[in-house]
Amino acid sequence: MSKIAIIKTGGKQYKVREKESLKIEKLDTKEGDKVKFDTLLIASTDGKDVQIGKPSLGEKVEAKVLENAKDKKINVVKYKNKTRYLRNKGHRQHFTKVEIISIK
Repeated sequence: MSKIAIIKTGGKQYKVREKESLKIEKLDTKEGDKVKFDTLLIASTDGKDVQIGKPSLGEKVEAKVLENAKDKKINVVKYKNKTRYLRNKGHRQHFTKVEIISIK
């Protein structure tokens, strides 16, 4: 029996299952802390018994913070042809890795 939910955090929506880990936008929590996601949009059990929030179902997804880290570096390049204009800039995005404990 697999419970599925769609949560919203950091301006993005994620489809999650129990015992699944995923990277989300950085949260201000320590490693090992538990987090409750306050915006649960859809919850389902095996495609049956679908609950849809209007706009949300409340705090029903609980997760454990595994790590806070930075992602791989990306290079942002600005280039204009024939004008000798070239700018390179690097960026490393902060993220939080969480493991979904329960979906109620």
